[in-house]
Amino acid sequence: MEPRTKEQISYNMKRIKGKDSQIELLLRKALWKRGLRYRKNVAKLTGKPAIVFGNKKVAVFCDGEFWHGYDWEKRKSDFKANRDFWIPKIERNMVRDIEVNAALEYDGWTVVRFWGKEILADVERCADIVEEALRRSAERSEKV
Repeated sequence: MEPRTKEQISYNMKRIKGKDSQIELLLRKALWKRGLRYRKNVAKLTGKPAIVFGNKKVAVFCDGEFWHGYDWEKRKSDFKANRDFWIPKIERNMVRDIEVNAALEYDGWTVVRFWGKEILADVERCADIVEEALRRSAERSEKV
């Protein structure tokens, strides 16, 4: 296989969605089918979660493996071109994810994160996890 040109790489990178990705749509559809209503991509919330249950304070993120550093220690060596750009960029994304989780949790939010491959493999299991987080959140608010 021949190496891709800069133009091909640029074209592919421009087509990557920041919201309404396949994994987000799959999870949202599963949640909607269960009667769970949410807001999407809430910009006012730290990290701009893909799915937000504001009244229950549950934020859901759907993380792509490439951008968020899945299996990073193994994958880091896959970068052949432009390593000085990509490795720090993805490592910064990983740190930002931790910072976002901490900030939201400090503000009383429950944070749920899924890898894209988890959603693709078993979206119903992921929806179960979100539903459980919503149930626990409701129980916590009843105790207050």
